[in-house]
Amino acid sequence: MRFITLLLSTVLLAGCSTGGIAAPDEISFVGGSGNSTFIDIDDRQEAPVISGELLDGTNKTLVKDQVKVINVWASWCAPCRAEAPLLQEFSIQYPGVQFAGILTRDNLSSARVFYENFGLTYPTFVDDALLIGFRGSLIPNAIPTTIIIDKNNMVAVRISGLVTVGAFRDLLNKILAEK
Repeated sequence: MRFITLLLSTVLLAGCSTGGIAAPDEISFVGGSGNSTFIDIDDRQEAPVISGELLDGTNKTLVKDQVKVINVWASWCAPCRAEAPLLQEFSIQYPGVQFAGILTRDNLSSARVFYENFGLTYPTFVDDALLIGFRGSLIPNAIPTTIIIDKNNMVAVRISGLVTVGAFRDLLNKILAEK
C-alpha cells in the first residue's frame, strides 16, 4: 500500500511540473535553463538564410551582413511570455540589429494574439522548418531559444531558455564589438 501511495504521489507531482510539458493538449518540449553558449569566431558555422512567411502573411528575408537576434517561441510557453517584453525593448534599443522570431509548435491565431498583446514590432516567421538550417551549429534546443548571429552571418551565441537583461546585453554587445 505504501508503494502504491508513493507511486501515485510521484505521478501526480510529475504531472504538475512545468519543466517539460507545455499544456495537456500541447506536444512535449524541453524547457531551457537560460544557459548561454558562446562560440569563438574561428569555430563558428554559417547561419542559414532566414526567409519565409511572417505572422502577418507577408514574406521577408533577413539581411546577411547585419547582426541578427533570432528568438524561437510559442504563445503557450511561459518563459516566452516572460521574455517577450525584454526582447521587444532590446529591439528598440538596438535599431542596427535585426530581431526576428520563429514560431514553433503553435497555432497562428494564438500566436497573433500573443504578438499583439506584447506589442511586438519585430517580424516572426511561421515556418519552424527554418530551424533545420541550424543543424551542424548551435541548434535551437529548447523553447524559448535565442540565437545571436554575427555580422558575418555566423552563429555566435545560443541562449537556451529565458534570456536575462544583463547576460543578453553583455552577449549582444560582445558580438557587436567584434571586428
